[in-house]
Amino acid sequence: MTAERLVVIGGDAAGMSAASQARRLKGPGELSITAFERGHFTSYSACGIPYWVGGDIERREDLIARGPEEHRARDIDLRMRTEVTEIDVAGQRVRALDRDSGETSWTGFDKLVIATGARPVRPALPGMDADGVHGVQTLDDGQALLDSLDRAAGRRAVVVGAGYIGVEMAEAMLKRGFEVTVLNRGEQPMATLDPDMGRLVHDAMDGLGITTVNRAAVTEIRTGPDGRVSAVETADASYPADVVVLGIGVEPETALARAVGLPVGPHGGLLTDLSMRVVGHDNIWAGGDCVEVLDLVAGRTRHIALGTHANKHGQIIGSNVAGGYGTFPGVVGTAVSKVCDLEIARTGLREKDALAVGLRFVTATIESTGRAGYYPGARPMTVKMLAEYRTGRLLGVQIVGRDGAAKRVDVAAVALTAGMTVEQMTALDLGYAPPFSPVWDPVLVAARKTVTALRKAGTA
Repeated sequence: MTAERLVVIGGDAAGMSAASQARRLKGPGELSITAFERGHFTSYSACGIPYWVGGDIERREDLIARGPEEHRARDIDLRMRTEVTEIDVAGQRVRALDRDSGETSWTGFDKLVIATGARPVRPALPGMDADGVHGVQTLDDGQALLDSLDRAAGRRAVVVGAGYIGVEMAEAMLKRGFEVTVLNRGEQPMATLDPDMGRLVHDAMDGLGITTVNRAAVTEIRTGPDGRVSAVETADASYPADVVVLGIGVEPETALARAVGLPVGPHGGLLTDLSMRVVGHDNIWAGGDCVEVLDLVAGRTRHIALGTHANKHGQIIGSNVAGGYGTFPGVVGTAVSKVCDLEIARTGLREKDALAVGLRFVTATIESTGRAGYYPGARPMTVKMLAEYRTGRLLGVQIVGRDGAAKRVDVAAVALTAGMTVEQMTALDLGYAPPFSPVWDPVLVAARKTVTALRKAGTA
């Protein structure tokens, strides 16, 4: 009996989770597995890079869950520094380039997994490729940034972008002793929040000594005589810089897939069915940051680059390619971040998201504390909640605060997944003791206020 041939493109979360799960279910005699990774590392936490750069994580190796030799010990033919440059769908083979030797070769497959991840957005502006300008998508990127910080002549850092990556890298630069300026094209930092909640983040960043400039679109990166970055230009001002960190976001890395006509969605990610099989192709699967997923609240696909989803995709793909069964129903858009001790969380829809899909809604915003107000260490938190007009269905929650505020969003994520109304939420039996929560948990206080808003609107 000839073993089936599985080829995996991409050696990080989704790709190696798929390979590992498939190997658990089928031995080498039943399934041969070949995986290609163009970089130096496998199965690492890209989400941990800002904390490594900032010094919270001491060693790069602490971010690596499983190295190449560990995968090879499980009978996975993992080829490092080898980039797949072409997919031949009809011929069921891929062409790969050894980035060290320059040699190319073809490898056949019966089943293919595409886990090519995402790439940092890097606008085509003058100076973007200058020495001292860094993205932070991979461990190689993180190491390059750390090396660059050591070479920097001064201590001025400019972070371009104020989303998750931007605010996390602003914190990292601050911890490294740099004077930090964040340039943000939007109305407020953290565009994943509504502007009124983003304003709270802006105020906190100012309080930490981070200068945040909104409505500041970068036009050029200036360099000095040595070719290294010297300033970042906008239409209105010039900001001196000894290092520039790009935190503009990421895009699905789907060039290979597009070249052979595999289907992509409105956000540029590959489209799959519930089993993570690429639409229209029985023997090709895709997962991780290169795919679009269904938003269970909005009913549309979206691109969300998170390791949590990538690992789930990999597990499901590995089960399915090995003859098992699994599905990925979708997401509600939960994400958390922090800048120093300020915690930021969201799940579900923002106001603009709800409007974009034609939903009418009411909102409520409350101020509370993470513990009983009289308990030592109680800190403020703000919770904003959206509910659908008439039905009262929960649509989204945003939280900004301290002292464990961010993880409270998980209650809302479960409620969203279950399709609960805000009135149903008010009866949730959540844990209470003064060190952990007020008698009424902040999320439930927000739910109560949202119910009141619905009644005032004549819908409840």
